[in-house]
This record gives sequence, structure tokens and C-alpha cells, in this order.
Amino acid sequence: MLYWFLKTFIVGPFANSVFRPWTRGDENVPASGAVIFASNHLSFVDSVFLPVAVKRPISFLAKSEYFTGKGIAGWATKHFFLGINQLPIDRSGGKASEASLNSGLEHLAKGGQLGIYPEGTRSPDGRLYRGRTGVARMILESGAMVVPVAMIDTEKVMPTGARFPKVRRVGVVFGEPLDFSRFAGMEGDRFVLRSITDEIMYELSRISGQEYVDVYASSVKKTSKSGVDRRAAAARAKAKAKAGASAS
Repeated sequence: MLYWFLKTFIVGPFANSVFRPWTRGDENVPASGAVIFASNHLSFVDSVFLPVAVKRPISFLAKSEYFTGKGIAGWATKHFFLGINQLPIDRSGGKASEASLNSGLEHLAKGGQLGIYPEGTRSPDGRLYRGRTGVARMILESGAMVVPVAMIDTEKVMPTGARFPKVRRVGVVFGEPLDFSRFAGMEGDRFVLRSITDEIMYELSRISGQEYVDVYASSVKKTSKSGVDRRAAAARAKAKAKAGASAS
């Protein structure tokens, strides 16, 4: 109910009138049945503009931290995300992550639509990064139709770290559905899962025009953060040494 209300009366009208999103490939979106939208991930607002662009409700796997906050703010955040059909996913790995993916499978088994970001996190620099194979396992176990989606210029609307969006026009490109039926029953083969994931990422690179980088975005972010921390520590040490020299 909340999802329908927000899309129909608040978020949908606002997004369409202010940001004027354009779409291409709408004929590739099925009118019924289970669908996995495998999308690139440039900005937090990707999860706003993709639902606006499709007619049927779409859910996303959202990080579990949104559902475990404390106090009134945590309670409000949890119920807001549940109200807009978001499904919590534990990204810590192992059995916790597997259980989270199972909630996505249950949603697909009911004929629902699910949005997935194979990169696992937002791109740190606008390039397309290596996909994680959880999406491939979900594709094979659910038998859902797979539609690749390219979000265009959403990082210009709300770059990482920005508190408020900027008014820019964005686009949503729906690629032709991908057929992985030839791999049916092979969800336990890690080489098959990697092959499927790589095929999805190739198609996303093609329809988005993004440069593809064959490393995980999370690794790049971790390396960048370590570099920033080292530079900050060096700057503090230099300032401390300078202050000590001045005192003497």
C-alpha cells in the first residue's frame, strides 16, 4: 500500500516532473511473471528511478542495516523500507548472506519483480565493476526472466556523499532479456555462475557505455579508503612535527 501511494502520488510525480527521466527498451520489460532486473549501480537514487520506470512493483535487496536501527529513527527507517517492498540482505557472507538471498527467491516464486545490483555496491568512479555471482545463483534457482538495466547519469543527480539531489535528467535503458536456460540445474557449479555473471556485466557495459573493470568495486573502495587514511595520518604526523619544531 505504501509503495503504491508513494509511487502514484509523491515520488513518481515528483521524479517525472523534476528530473524528466527518459527510457529506452520498454518493450523488453515483461508484463507478468517473475523478473530479475540486473542493473549497474551509480547512485542511491537508482532504487528510485528504476521503480518509477516500470509499471509493476519492484523490490530490491537492501542492506540489513536499514532494518536494524535503534530508537524511533531506526523503527521508522525499518518500516519505511518494508513498506516500499525492500528485502533485507546480510552482506557479511556465509549462511547469513545465503538466507538473505533466499528471501529474494521467495519473492520471485510469487511472480514478483526483483532489482539486483550485481556489483554489490555503488561504483566509486562511474566505471562498471566485476559482478558477484549471487545474482547468477538466484537466476538459475528461480528460473526468472533476466532483464539487464543501465541507469544513465544518476550519479550526477546524487553523487556518493551528497546530502541533497541535483536537478539533472536521467535515463533508464532496458536491454533485451538474457536466456540462461542452457545452464538449468547447474547452480552448484562456480564456473557456470561466474560465466553467467560475466555475461550480464558484458551486456551492462554494452548498453550503458561504461568502461568495464575486472575487479570488485568494494576492493577499490577499500584500497582508496586505506590510501586516504594513510595520507591523513602522514599529514597529522607532519603537522605534529612542525608544531614541535616551532615550540623548540
